[in-house]
Amino acid sequence: MIYVVTGAALVVILALVVLVLIVLRRFDAAARTAAANEEQAEAQRGADEIVTKARADAQDIISDAEVKAREASAAARSEVEDEIKSLKEDLRALREDLERREARLAEREHRLDDEVRRLEERARELADAKQALKERRAALDRLDDERKSVLEQAAGLTADQAKTELVTLIENQAKREAALITRDIENEAREEGEKRARKIVTLAIQRVASEQTAESVVSVLHLPSDEMKGRIIGREGRNIRSFETTTGVNLIIDDTPEAVLLSCFDPVRREVGRLTLEKLVLDGRIHPQRIEEIYEHSKAEVEQLCVRSGEDALLELGLTDMHPELITLLGRLRYRTSYGQNVLAHLIESAHLAGVMAAELRLPIPLLKRCTLLHDIGKALTHEVEGSHALIGAEIARRYGEDEDVVHAIEAHHNEVEVRTVEAVLTQAADSISGGRPGARRESLEAYVKRLERLEEIAATREGVEKVFAMQAGREIRVMVRPDSVDDLQAQVIAHDIAKQVEEELTYPGQIRITVVRESRATEFAR
Repeated sequence: MIYVVTGAALVVILALVVLVLIVLRRFDAAARTAAANEEQAEAQRGADEIVTKARADAQDIISDAEVKAREASAAARSEVEDEIKSLKEDLRALREDLERREARLAEREHRLDDEVRRLEERARELADAKQALKERRAALDRLDDERKSVLEQAAGLTADQAKTELVTLIENQAKREAALITRDIENEAREEGEKRARKIVTLAIQRVASEQTAESVVSVLHLPSDEMKGRIIGREGRNIRSFETTTGVNLIIDDTPEAVLLSCFDPVRREVGRLTLEKLVLDGRIHPQRIEEIYEHSKAEVEQLCVRSGEDALLELGLTDMHPELITLLGRLRYRTSYGQNVLAHLIESAHLAGVMAAELRLPIPLLKRCTLLHDIGKALTHEVEGSHALIGAEIARRYGEDEDVVHAIEAHHNEVEVRTVEAVLTQAADSISGGRPGARRESLEAYVKRLERLEEIAATREGVEKVFAMQAGREIRVMVRPDSVDDLQAQVIAHDIAKQVEEELTYPGQIRITVVRESRATEFAR
């Protein structure tokens, strides 16, 4: 029995142990579940914090990105606006240039139309005048035939017979008169010729020239087309910069069609530059290296031309034994002008004049020719050496072994040194005659005529003026006034006013004399 009770107790105990284990296991599962729930809640809170922080960081990144995007957009917009503004300014400049070109073309077309109309009117007038002259000539021919018929009937001779008799009579009479005076004419001609020759030479010697030289510093080179201007300029202007640096000549490219200008105060350098550019245009290959090559060839060619021109001048004048450097300097004057007159041609002409005067005065002709030929030699170096060309030329001649008479004639031909010899006086005279002769210096006939007409017009507008005469090639104005309307004081005022207006409006060499003439006449007859 005890055994049975113990077995039952064990069963109960085991049941209780199992129940306790089950309860403990449940408690442990509940604790684990609670811990897991707590860990899950903690993880959820961490995840929520991470998400919140990520959202905040993302919002900051988005804000920064928006700010940067706005700044980039503003910069791009500003750059685009600047570019649009620049393009608008370029378009406006191009439009203005196009408008100017159109205006110039319209003006040229208008001038051409006017010129065509004038030419057509002139052609019609000439045709009418030609027809009138033709009719007049026909009428004169008829009258001449009628006159001949009347004369032949009155004289009883034909026109050929009358002409033969008249010619024979005049021939015999002329022979008789010539025989009587031939002897006297020959004697008088010898004396008068000698006298007048000496007088002409003396008057020529008294003329002294002291003009200043005026040079031409621009040469024009014509191009085959305007496209050549772009090739001359080159990419970014490298060709024109290389040309100006190599040659020392300024190249002016403007709106002149198919032409460029070369400007330089040194005429020889300008000629070298012109020849260089001409060869480059003909060759077609224009780049800095080619410019230097052509420049060296052109420089050597111009130097040879200078030497040849100097030798030709000596040969023409019959002079010898001159230093080679002087010959080269003479040749350089081929490219120099003074008042539009070529200096080398002026020297040759002056030398011929000096030779003629020396022959009349029985002086050594070669010496006078040498003095006159070299008197402007200093002009070849006036761009390189400071000072007067007369003194420069004298120093050059002295350096290269010229005679002292020649040196003195050179330095004294503009009275910068006191004249001491006859050769110097004749050099001055020949220089003055060559420069002062009509047509030697630049003044066109049209400008001369306009100046005379304006002088007479200025004087004629004064009240009381009756007649106006421009005298002595415009160097004097003779004004005739009416004595009944202008007194002596008013005549003086008129002369002063005319002189003042001439000074303000006109350009002229020297001075102009204004003479107002007021003449009163009283006439009576003795009966």
